[in-house]
Amino acid sequence: MISANNITLQFGKRVLFEDVNITFSGDNCFGVIGANGAGKSTFLKILSGEIDPNLGSVNLEPGKRMAVLKQNHYEYDEVTVLNTVLMGHKKLWDIMVEKDAVYAKPDFSDEDGIRASELEAEFAEMDGWNAEPDAAALLSGMRIHEDDHYKLMKDLDGNQKVRILLAQALFGSPDILILDEPTNDLDIHTISWLEDFLLDFKNTVIVVSHDRHFLDTVCTHIVDIDFGKINLFSGNYTFWYESSQLALKQKQSANKKAEDKRKELQAFIDRFSANASKSKQATARKKMLEKINVEDIQPSSRKYPGIIFNQSREVGDQILTVRNLSKTVDGEVYFKDLNFDINRGDKVSFLGDNSLAVHALFEILAGNMEPDTGTFSFGQTVTTSYLPNENAEYFTADLDLMDWLRQYSTEKDEMYIRGFLGKMLFSGEEVFKKSNVLSGGEKVRCMLSRMMLAEGNVLMLNEPTNHLDLETITALNNSLMNFKGNILFSSHDHTFTQSVANRIIEIGPKGFVDSLKEFDEYIKDEGIQAQRANIV
Repeated sequence: MISANNITLQFGKRVLFEDVNITFSGDNCFGVIGANGAGKSTFLKILSGEIDPNLGSVNLEPGKRMAVLKQNHYEYDEVTVLNTVLMGHKKLWDIMVEKDAVYAKPDFSDEDGIRASELEAEFAEMDGWNAEPDAAALLSGMRIHEDDHYKLMKDLDGNQKVRILLAQALFGSPDILILDEPTNDLDIHTISWLEDFLLDFKNTVIVVSHDRHFLDTVCTHIVDIDFGKINLFSGNYTFWYESSQLALKQKQSANKKAEDKRKELQAFIDRFSANASKSKQATARKKMLEKINVEDIQPSSRKYPGIIFNQSREVGDQILTVRNLSKTVDGEVYFKDLNFDINRGDKVSFLGDNSLAVHALFEILAGNMEPDTGTFSFGQTVTTSYLPNENAEYFTADLDLMDWLRQYSTEKDEMYIRGFLGKMLFSGEEVFKKSNVLSGGEKVRCMLSRMMLAEGNVLMLNEPTNHLDLETITALNNSLMNFKGNILFSSHDHTFTQSVANRIIEIGPKGFVDSLKEFDEYIKDEGIQAQRANIV
């Protein structure tokens, strides 16, 4: 068990949290949510002891061990991969190091023998003899090949380091596991493995994530950070979202009788509880939802941006033709002989084990990169709108948001421009904020405003959910589901991909798989998985 007691944290005049009291315990997974800047990661750092609050304290139950997903990818550069994982259990690692040092003494004494015996007893009690096999199994689950286990961390790439540090946090079944954005840079198969691991994990997990499918799969509770307060709710993210939206709708309906509201909320709880019995975490979550009172459901104060993509004209029959497209970078084959046609109504998710290959494909289709071989052509009626994965080049000028967006608009009227910025939650004096000092999430919201202005009939979005909070992701997700034109996109967000895509194209160095299936069907289809094995 770990508890935060009367926690207050402020930076200057800005109060991030005030008088926070919350306890995390049991075989539960707590998903921490909140708008960008609300303090999710900061709260995890307070729990882990990395930073101190201005007031209050954090109490970890005596004898319990906490593990934290490390964010410094260079901390273990001179350590082997396997040892990096073993170091996740500090007490066990210290015993292993001391034990080796005692046995290595050239003048081994009787006292050394007594100490070695003590260390061996502690080592055995902590199941130390299975430590290396257990660490190796975690690495295999993270798709780190056995040949890499004895390499130095500095010799592996960034994506591999992310997975190794995650294995380090998971090693040794800590009593409290703290994970900040654990699915970042993970492929769909590793994310699925992590979901299954956490479902079987018998201790307490506290996690920050923008991945709604991940939160829905693993979480038994949602911890909502909003306006300096932290509130705890039973259920997963979707239950929290739908219940808070229902409560908000009821609050806005002044004529609705109290008894009618109660019945509607209770019916919602009953329906969700029944659906929970079909989830992976069925028993625990169903029991929790059955205990919820309608009074526990509160409206959220979150604001959702107004993302609406209109088409200046409908697209014709010819959308996009790609023939024999290939790209190799620094000797690494990204993809080769890529052939496909995009048809009316296609909403295509592009996948690939190598995210750089997918990024390269989008940059080629956007005209920003040349292919090595092959051609592509858009139909005459097509107008594309592109959201790149990297947008720094768009924000170098010293322009305020009004002038920044105005440069992409044929209509220069101030109220017109303000309207588009307002839809993306830039209001009042915020529209005069300088564009070159924006946060990552604010930049993406500006780029989405730019896309809305363009009124394209073929939208191309490369990792559009990066840097966005859950509210903006939800609004964007709903907008793309309703969009009548064509969409080409890449995303690691499971819910986003499942709800938007009606076609999957997965690319690899040896070929590609093109499937007219939804995402969940695609990843479960054994025949398709056999095809996938031949393209990597």
